[in-house]
Amino acid sequence: MSEIGFIGLGLMGDAMVQCLQGKGHALTVMANVSRANVDAAVARGAAEVGTAREVAAASDIVMLCMGTSEQVESRMNGADGVMAGLRPGAVVIDFGTSLPASTRALGEAVAKAGGTYLDAPLGRTPSHALDGALNIMCSGDKAAFDKVKPVLDDLGENVFHLGDLGSGHTIKLINNFFGMTVANAMAEAFAMADTQGVDRQQVYDVMSAGPLHSGMMDFVKGYGVDGDPNQLQFAIKNAAKDVGYYAQMAADAGVDSIMSKSALEGLSTARDAGRGDDMVSQMVDFYADHFKA
Repeated sequence: MSEIGFIGLGLMGDAMVQCLQGKGHALTVMANVSRANVDAAVARGAAEVGTAREVAAASDIVMLCMGTSEQVESRMNGADGVMAGLRPGAVVIDFGTSLPASTRALGEAVAKAGGTYLDAPLGRTPSHALDGALNIMCSGDKAAFDKVKPVLDDLGENVFHLGDLGSGHTIKLINNFFGMTVANAMAEAFAMADTQGVDRQQVYDVMSAGPLHSGMMDFVKGYGVDGDPNQLQFAIKNAAKDVGYYAQMAADAGVDSIMSKSALEGLSTARDAGRGDDMVSQMVDFYADHFKA
């Protein structure tokens, strides 16, 4: 068993830590805002340290599950960062959804520090993480990937190697852009049904009977028709971040994304109006209120 360090015990990270511990892995963790999750991990046998540098010093594999590129960079850099304590030959894995340009820059820095950096954004939900059934979109050095794949297999049902460093984050941002665009379109469709006096269930029945039917449509229907916001456990603020990163990725490449603009405007406006912690399926309410304004 490798010695694993884990930083970022939020909703997804906590589920991943539980899965790893359940499969016999020894973990080192550090405190963050999710204090209860850290305490629970320690109670199950994890070692707690105070800094990312100490996590790295205790680990052959360092895993990060953070919300933004800025958060990842803050844990990687500086006197108390991961790179300051990195073991020779260690592998660092970013499971979050980050900007590819940031990922590639960190990869160069980690290589100079004697380690290897992989990006491995995730698909599916925390409940899948508990069961070791995530989709893992990993990219970077193939030898390092092969080295850590047995651990990734403990976390994921489908583990992909997607090429050069940053490819995983690139594909994840494309994936999330598409998914959030579909989700927003479906949310507005339900809200538009209200303005036209037609039944949301009937709208869903007709649309889902044809080629438009998708899992994302069902997630939004779960709230828009059935009142359950948690079939897609993805907050509006996180969706806005990811679509914003997609637009930034496009700008970095010197191109202008047309399709992301409407989804980003809707998500950002909802977030700024205090709906950031709502689930994406609850964008139905945002569009319904928007039509009434």
